[in-house]
Amino acid sequence: METIPDKWVVIKITKEGKDTIYKVYATFSDDNWRVNSGTMSVEQGDGHLIFIGYSGSRYICKDDCYGLSSYSGWVLSNMINRATEVDAEITILDYDHDFLNLVVTPENK
Repeated sequence: METIPDKWVVIKITKEGKDTIYKVYATFSDDNWRVNSGTMSVEQGDGHLIFIGYSGSRYICKDDCYGLSSYSGWVLSNMINRATEVDAEITILDYDHDFLNLVVTPENK
């Protein structure tokens, strides 16, 4: 499945005793949002990055669309706050992060 979000960010999910996982938090103009299954690999395109998920999904993310709308930011903020209830931490990676070299291992799945 290919997905082209209107806006996107990469989130890092950590929990003690578990491997770190990176996911695309994708949002769309109709206030829908989706989080991929986890990033297995990242490819460089012409003006975009392609995040390949564990499920085989492909998120085609345009370079100039990194960010959140007010609503999607509110939803993600709630996820970040609730993660602490299960002793996990969610952080949003900065746009200048080297996405092509995310530390992604099969154990992250």
